[in-house]
Amino acid sequence: MLSVCVLQTEGTLPSVIRCKGDKSETTCKNSIETVYVQYPSIMKKRFYLFFILCLITLSGFAQEIKVTGVVTEASTNEPMPGVTVQVKGTTNGTITNIDGQYTIDAKMNDILVFSTIGMKTIEKPITSNAPINITMAEDNVQLDQVVVIGYGTVKKSHLSGAVSSVGIKELNGDVATTAATALQGKIAGVTVMSSSGNPNDGTTINVRGISSLSNNAPLFVVDGAFGDINMVDPNDIQSIEVLKDAAAAAIYGSRAAGGVVLITTKGGRKEMPTKVDVNFFTGVQQNPKKLNVLNGEQYSRFASYYGMAADGYGSETDAIPFIGEGTDWQDVMLNTAMVYKANVSVTGGSKNASFSASGGYLNKDGIMRNSSHESYNIRLKSDFSFLNNRVTLGESLIIRLAEGKGGTDQDTMNGLLRFPTVIPVFDPLNPTGWGTSADINLPNPYAMSEINDISSESTQIFLNAYLQAEIINGLKYKLNLGLRRNHTKNRNYTDVYDLGTYGINEAPDLSESFSSFDSWVLENTLNYDRTFGKHTISAMAGYSAQKDKSYGLNGSNSDLPKYIDTMTGNVLTMKAGSSIHEQALVSLFGRVMYSYDDRYLFSASIRRDGSSRFKNGHRFGSFPSVSVGWNINREKFFRPLENIFDQVKLRLSYGKLGNQEMDSYYPTQSVVSDGMNYLQGNSIWFGKLPFVNAVSPDDLTWENTETYNIGLDVTLLNGRLALTADAYIKNTNNVLLPIPYASSTGISGLSIQNAGQVQNKGIEVSATWRSTIGDKVNYYIGANMSTASNQVTEITAGGKYMSISGYSAHGAGGRGINMFKKGHSMSYFNLIETDGIFRSMEEIENYKNRKGEQIQPGAQVGDIRYKDWNGDGKIDENDQHDVGSPLPNFTFGLRLGGDWNNFDLNIFIDGVAGNKIYNYPRYCLESGAFNGNLSTNVANSWRPDNQNTDMPRFSKVDGTDNKLAYTDRWLEDGSYVRLKTIDLGYTFPKQWLQKAMIQNLRLYVSMENLLTLSKYKGYTPDLGESASTGVSYNVFSRGIDQGRYPIPRTFSFGIQLAL
Repeated sequence: MLSVCVLQTEGTLPSVIRCKGDKSETTCKNSIETVYVQYPSIMKKRFYLFFILCLITLSGFAQEIKVTGVVTEASTNEPMPGVTVQVKGTTNGTITNIDGQYTIDAKMNDILVFSTIGMKTIEKPITSNAPINITMAEDNVQLDQVVVIGYGTVKKSHLSGAVSSVGIKELNGDVATTAATALQGKIAGVTVMSSSGNPNDGTTINVRGISSLSNNAPLFVVDGAFGDINMVDPNDIQSIEVLKDAAAAAIYGSRAAGGVVLITTKGGRKEMPTKVDVNFFTGVQQNPKKLNVLNGEQYSRFASYYGMAADGYGSETDAIPFIGEGTDWQDVMLNTAMVYKANVSVTGGSKNASFSASGGYLNKDGIMRNSSHESYNIRLKSDFSFLNNRVTLGESLIIRLAEGKGGTDQDTMNGLLRFPTVIPVFDPLNPTGWGTSADINLPNPYAMSEINDISSESTQIFLNAYLQAEIINGLKYKLNLGLRRNHTKNRNYTDVYDLGTYGINEAPDLSESFSSFDSWVLENTLNYDRTFGKHTISAMAGYSAQKDKSYGLNGSNSDLPKYIDTMTGNVLTMKAGSSIHEQALVSLFGRVMYSYDDRYLFSASIRRDGSSRFKNGHRFGSFPSVSVGWNINREKFFRPLENIFDQVKLRLSYGKLGNQEMDSYYPTQSVVSDGMNYLQGNSIWFGKLPFVNAVSPDDLTWENTETYNIGLDVTLLNGRLALTADAYIKNTNNVLLPIPYASSTGISGLSIQNAGQVQNKGIEVSATWRSTIGDKVNYYIGANMSTASNQVTEITAGGKYMSISGYSAHGAGGRGINMFKKGHSMSYFNLIETDGIFRSMEEIENYKNRKGEQIQPGAQVGDIRYKDWNGDGKIDENDQHDVGSPLPNFTFGLRLGGDWNNFDLNIFIDGVAGNKIYNYPRYCLESGAFNGNLSTNVANSWRPDNQNTDMPRFSKVDGTDNKLAYTDRWLEDGSYVRLKTIDLGYTFPKQWLQKAMIQNLRLYVSMENLLTLSKYKGYTPDLGESASTGVSYNVFSRGIDQGRYPIPRTFSFGIQLAL
């Protein structure tokens, strides 16, 4: 190859040195090959022309050229904005614009590096002036993917703790109304359950089971500061990381006993062109299931047959049969409802700054009359860099305004089912116009929805601001300030009514409450990262201070003047109260992570927290962790398999976490009680008396959880198949339990003490397969499953047989429908076992104890046969025992989908197994213990003419054993398989949209809760914790169906637009 030409002169004879190969000018001058040529005049001209061309060629090697091109995505052939294009080995770079186009100055033979998150990095040499167009494919391996962890990030291949991630595609937040429901079923070991279908209710989220009566919720960290998952619009989420083991979560110390959920919202990137994204959908919601209760005619006939009153249509004197269907209260109260959701986001960046701003709106009517939710979300996230990117200022701001209408209590749905179908909605003979029943002490459901005006308003503000400065290469200081403010106002106005036996309200009533929560967190951290040779080290140290303050004010008044909506009524009936609580927490923490040759990994952390809630000497707790990892695929002996396996990593970890959540803010402090001391003459003497309410011992301290974890990560076949498996044991010690004082002390209430131990253990497995069929079809299958067991292993106070009762079934639950007791799972069901029904008198007479005494002497043929569990020869509360748990021992999630010719399909299925549900509405509708309507199942009750049935004999006058609430007759299998979501979308080809200046347009339809397969006979088996079941600790509401608001089925249509 001729690369350089130089003219030399020896006397009068010109000569040309021809250089072979890629040689420099200096080398060329010393070339061994020289040819002397005698030139005539014409040859001289040609030589000079050749000489000029050589000079031009030489200068071309030193000058920069402009390289242009377009970057597209392989599967869709759509342009990719925001891809980083950089000259390898330099800081010279740019990013692609909204059309995927780029322009960069470079030199011939330079190498351009194309990179972006989630795609395979491509290197391309510059060999000519021609445009360089690049097609990028998804990176299924992503061993260098950065994973967010507490107070930093780490390469996925260097991670030695149990951390699971969900990205934008898996989360599918575009069609979700809340971030929590979008997370449901997506991560092994993370359970997300619905409190109810009420649009204003939340969800229950747990990481690796429950271990405390007081608090099992994970810590939520939003963009680096403590926050609330319910504040974040799912459209705004970039990724969610869940820190599951103590090695990953211990850096958060006492806050992390329930795990840690890290939420990263979407942000802009520097030198990114401004982009506008719009997502909007609207849908209809329906009640997916109706429970079968007697219609008016059936209710009338049944009441007449069994001698029951039925509001003049049963066995009363002069009763007449009811003709027709009557009032279907489920149809009256549960209607089709609309939902609307919109989100608009703007992202972009300049050379020294980036930003992302969004606004969201949600309007969701409830399927029950007069219930609705409306909320607005505003978010701003930005950062600014100075001094050659060595100083960065940034912030993340979220404001959420919400208003809810309607409310349900523990009797709302149950009352709807039990209210007689022979009663009309409206009765012109009633002064207030409502239909009423004389036989049941329940209100007309429709009337209650109109009479009660229940509303709530909330304002939530979240701000995280930070300053980061690089002191020297690798050493960074960060100052972080997090602020939270929540204000909530509740109002309940009850109008005048006459609802028969339920009661009369002659003048309106009003109750209002206001609460505020303010919190600030100030954190200072130093991070040092350095790589030298095969060694990579990352160290972090920090200090944190936090203060929380909550304030509540409530008031109520009855007998208000009509049309007056303020508390100006009878001062004798006015009540008011207020409360204030404060607490502080200070912390020191540090972490070291080390990697050798990407093979051997080590991480250790410690956090020391001090809380104002404990007394001196017991305020501080230390929470350490250590973990190791081994990338086996980096070993020499593994090289024969490196074409199959991309990564094989083994992980081991141990850590300790803490918890300080309990009912009382300062449980060791004695509260002075006001009251009447004694009566002297006609005068009442009031006074104050200390030490009459229970207090905790002075040595009360942290509840702590120790976690042992072993894990395996495997990626193979060039990233197409990824597997993760973990096994863990969690031991929670010094569990904070309420312990009663002996009655002889005269002290009331319960003392919070460190008095228990709970163990959780389980296995988690996740797998994902991604591949293609031909050139146009891309598909994926993702599955996760987990097994879990829970047991109370020790109770160290309150006596040998200490237990804590839970749900009481309105006082009919015997010793408690569920309990907390040593040797059992938390909140296990404590019921009498049934053993079919008696088919003959001979069976009743032969059912005897060891002494030959009849166990159920009062039973009749068709009555329930109960097991004498304790063998004392009688059936009573002493026969209640463990018959199951509300906690599933197996959960799973299955995702599958793909795309073809601009069509995309995503399906998600989830399910649980091994859990039980106590069906209280069925007890009310089938036992005969209550007046009012009944289930259609009672029509199949045992009778002399209907003996071939498993339904016990029905009677209102005898058969008391059949009316027991604390038996497993009302306990049902809570397992289910649910088709949670189906999404079908179509993305329009870009060439169709260019003239309209639209970058991307996708239309989609979505279906949620489409089908649930379950043996459970209630509305839904998806039952998380609920505050409307009347339990002292929400843990006891798990698996209790007191009459939950049904979870709706939703059909939506939406549009996604990028400008």
